[in-house]
Amino acid sequence: MPVQLRYYTDPVCPWSWAAEPALRRILWEFQGQLVARWVMGGLARSFGPGYRDEEGGIGAGPDCFADLISHWLDVAGHAGMPLDPRLWTESPLTSTYPACQAVKAAGEQGWEAGYRYLRAVREGAMFERRKLDHLDSLLALAGPAGLERERFEIDLRSNASTEAFAADLDEVRNPPDDARAAKAVRRTEGHERLAFPTAVFIGEDGSRHGVWRDARNAAALRNAAEAAGAEQVNEGTLEPLEAIRRFGRCATTELVELAGRPRPLIEAELWSLARDWKLKPVEALTGTLWELP
Repeated sequence: MPVQLRYYTDPVCPWSWAAEPALRRILWEFQGQLVARWVMGGLARSFGPGYRDEEGGIGAGPDCFADLISHWLDVAGHAGMPLDPRLWTESPLTSTYPACQAVKAAGEQGWEAGYRYLRAVREGAMFERRKLDHLDSLLALAGPAGLERERFEIDLRSNASTEAFAADLDEVRNPPDDARAAKAVRRTEGHERLAFPTAVFIGEDGSRHGVWRDARNAAALRNAAEAAGAEQVNEGTLEPLEAIRRFGRCATTELVELAGRPRPLIEAELWSLARDWKLKPVEALTGTLWELP
């Protein structure tokens, strides 16, 4: 029986975006060994003058959007994933709740479909600067994420998706003692919550193995997965072209993680592939992503 991975996140959490290289590494290494549940954290019911998020000091100043820009740039500097915080000046989101509920609706088509949709939302917000906080914009991602659009729209409009998201919020806002001991509890909009991202691997015997503060570290995720009973299927190098065929668009930082080779070597390989029209670079404000032409 596959090990269950409960992954606590929010589609617009920059640290979760920064953790994508490690997450993709683990999904490849334990292919067929994991069944994931994307637990949505509801990072913001309402962005605006009264918004407060302990992480990054957002809301400490008079303008939460200025704080968000600073926080995103700080994450980009630490993690190397492409980010474009001009979102918060050009078309700021009003809330992350609609995107969270959309991810729950996408998950009705399977956990992998849920991940593809979650990734599409991340890319849309993090560097494409798309205002993904209303129905039409969220429905438009169904095709790129490979969803059955009509089914997705029905699920997105259903009470079941609303209730599933509400259950996720309850879970996120009731951190277990292990999370508190690891100092992986934050406060947002007056509520305690788990730090994002957090990963918990649950074995067949019900044992829980949490990665509370180190979910950007593939080794920490690997150790927890194995402790829960998952067996590593793939190891070593996943070459850039193979990685992009497996996952779709990838950032340079992700391809470095998946290949396990130094960044200068990977960058040289990527530009060589682009010169030969085998890859297409997608430039973002703070980095580059790569896709098939």
